[in-house]
Amino acid sequence: MISESNIASLAPASSFPPLPTLFKALGDDLRVQVLRLLKDESLNVSELCEVFQLRQSALSHHLKVLVQANLLARKKEGTVTFYRRQVPEGDQQALLEEALKQIDLTALAPRLKQGLARVQAVREQHSRAFFRDNSERLREQQELIASWKDYSNATLHLLDRADNLAKASILEIGPGDGSLLPELAERARAVTGLDNSEEMLALARAKTLKLDNVSLVLGEAKTLIRGHQRFDVIIANMVLHHTPDPSAIMDAAGTLLRKDGRLIISELCAHDQLWAREHCGDLWLGFEAGQLSDWAQAAGLENRAELFLAQRNGFQIQVRLFQRKK
Repeated sequence: MISESNIASLAPASSFPPLPTLFKALGDDLRVQVLRLLKDESLNVSELCEVFQLRQSALSHHLKVLVQANLLARKKEGTVTFYRRQVPEGDQQALLEEALKQIDLTALAPRLKQGLARVQAVREQHSRAFFRDNSERLREQQELIASWKDYSNATLHLLDRADNLAKASILEIGPGDGSLLPELAERARAVTGLDNSEEMLALARAKTLKLDNVSLVLGEAKTLIRGHQRFDVIIANMVLHHTPDPSAIMDAAGTLLRKDGRLIISELCAHDQLWAREHCGDLWLGFEAGQLSDWAQAAGLENRAELFLAQRNGFQIQVRLFQRKK
């Protein structure tokens, strides 16, 4: 069922610590830097060690203190534990929100930016290598998790609710083998497919050769931003969990969308099936609904509708519609 209400974060907060525990956690410069770094990121221990250029033994104590103070949340994916900032709530919500607000006013140190860029580059290399080596059988592998027909039909359902669609320009980020592009071309004035994989674009090109309102671009969202391009609708189906920095897709959409423009995202809900990493090239094991809502809000997008689809093997897909704030 489609709901027009915003989705609250699904991550339950742990019991609230005594105030001395909280203030102790905030009374260390390194721990404050960790909180600043994780403003829009989710990193594992090895990645945090790379960013800060510290040994795990030197960093683990600080992470434990932040978790005990309910400032960080942990999520274990197989043998790897990822850390992200806990969403403030409960009796200490106002205090935590103000503390994080002040922390976020500080610019991220250049050395931390460089370390984060190194981490994201490694993630991107792994993702590109997978798509390069598996482009011909990717659809078959992904069908083990989610039915393309299910989420593409849901995407079109949300898309068809838009006004003046025949005059619209649509961007599909990560179009895969291009199966959805002909459907988009029937509905819109102009359609752009953006992918950073030459192999995947070659498959998409084969399905759009006869469509004169479809163009394919090799690159990243920043490629289009630099070109000052704007779109009425942006679609990203099953893209975020392959992306080194998922929140960056939301940020880019906030920039690339015209006034009142819409973003439609299909994504896996959070799961614990580790085989998806090896067989489908997943960098992330899905996302909590609240994570997508938080990223969208930070990018200037409002939640308008959502549709949840049950899939085989216990997977669930969330199809989300966001709109650029006026």
